[in-house]
Amino acid sequence: MAFAIGCKSDKKKGPDYSKKIVTAESGIQISEAEMESASQVYFDKCAGCHGSSRKGATGPHLLPVKPKGSDKPGTLEFGTDGLRAFIENGTPGGMPEWKGIMTDKEIEVMTRFLQVDPPEIPPYGMTEIEKSWKLIVPVADRPTKPEHKRNINNYFGVIMRDAGKVAIIDGDTKEKLAVLKTGFAVHILRTSASGRYIYSVGRDGKITMIDTYTKVPSIVAEVKGGFDARSVDVSKYKGYEDKYLVFGGYSPSHIVIFDAQTLKPLSVTETKGNACDGDKEFIEEARVASIVASHTDPLWICNIKERGIVSLVDYTDPVNPKITEIPSARFLHDGGWDSTKKYFLVAANAANKIVVIDVPNKKLVKIIETGIKPHPGRGANIKNNLGNLWVTSHLGENKLSFIKTSPGKGQWTVVKEIKASGNGGGALFVKSHPKSKHLWVDRTLNPDPKLNSVVDVFDTNTLKLKATLHAPEGVNGRAVHMEYNKAGNEVWVSYFMGDKSAVVIYNDKTLKVKKIIQGDWVENPTGKFNVYNTTHDVY
Repeated sequence: MAFAIGCKSDKKKGPDYSKKIVTAESGIQISEAEMESASQVYFDKCAGCHGSSRKGATGPHLLPVKPKGSDKPGTLEFGTDGLRAFIENGTPGGMPEWKGIMTDKEIEVMTRFLQVDPPEIPPYGMTEIEKSWKLIVPVADRPTKPEHKRNINNYFGVIMRDAGKVAIIDGDTKEKLAVLKTGFAVHILRTSASGRYIYSVGRDGKITMIDTYTKVPSIVAEVKGGFDARSVDVSKYKGYEDKYLVFGGYSPSHIVIFDAQTLKPLSVTETKGNACDGDKEFIEEARVASIVASHTDPLWICNIKERGIVSLVDYTDPVNPKITEIPSARFLHDGGWDSTKKYFLVAANAANKIVVIDVPNKKLVKIIETGIKPHPGRGANIKNNLGNLWVTSHLGENKLSFIKTSPGKGQWTVVKEIKASGNGGGALFVKSHPKSKHLWVDRTLNPDPKLNSVVDVFDTNTLKLKATLHAPEGVNGRAVHMEYNKAGNEVWVSYFMGDKSAVVIYNDKTLKVKKIIQGDWVENPTGKFNVYNTTHDVY
């Protein structure tokens, strides 16, 4: 999952990048205060795609001078006017238009910031992680059974990215149970194997642990694993349920293992190393992108973005974890399981490829060519006369690719491609459910407001477009991220970046609006995670 868009950022959460006056050889000048403010804006809105050190990943590098081996010019070649045009108007490859989101002053400063050398990233290791750890409620002081009669398995965690909050909603009654202050720009939520705990991770590297057994969901522990991060997950293998949690750092680039009951840090493993291809250059900033937990082995699958390495982390010894590295393709990003939960499929979106990993046998199965910049989220699993299919959408073009995962002719190939409504890419997520006959697709990063505010619904049997759903009356903004309830008969969709943001709940059978969740507490909702579906990887 990846969100680069934010509406506002009024608190500094990234590393302290303050510097003295900087003068590039070109004559570009930027003050200490401007360097600090631009660094924060870059951290919030740009680092996810372009890298904390601006060396590029999903997006191109943003260094003043073209680095060796790159086919992209340095930012000095674009100049201030050229950079302003890109920032304001976005690109067909999926970068949003920032005009109207960033202020004119922020854009002007950013054009200069991008033409000087990036600031250095300070160290952050076990000592700093231990100092950040807060055990708010010890395990012995927590309830041993739920203090309520609600259906925890149908709880939803709803991210309100810009507010740095997570709302817990009862999926049965649609009641707001709690709104909790978490990390800045929360990226994802994951649940413990038992479903009791919800873990959030923010773009500031902060992990927040939420207990759903208490009468009102409450925070019981927190820790900061780095300056910037996108992913966490828990141990799910039999005998290790709820024991350990893994954190993948963007900045610094490392894997951290925690005690899942307390968030006490247990080990830190750096992810820097050689790239998987070409001259196998040494990559210092080798960020950890998506992470999933194996159901068949005591392993986490950690995707090392810049290196193109799929790391299988064995957590049977969490202090000295054994790691199997599988070279694949650069730059790895989001991915998910096929329907058997034995094969992991992950997008190498800068290479326009999907990588398939056989997790039980710890080997690369295939690298599949897809469309421009595939962005599956965790993907979607459907079944029809073509077989079992795993679906990805794309940032860079209007295309849905269906990869056959069942054995037989055509396995691990794209057996069908279709288009969503309108023109252009910008799709972030696809979603389905084993009990549904629908595939849902958003168009969040499409520059056309008539498209980025809709969701398309396809028939999983015919793969024909069944409906294009517009924001209901009283709701506006970009539509993003669909999530089913446990029963598979409702789909929850977020509408954010509008002045009437909401979570809209659709009846999956009739495609009619069932409920609109709005209020002062609903602040630009983005990702939503149903406890049961997240625990069991249902998508």
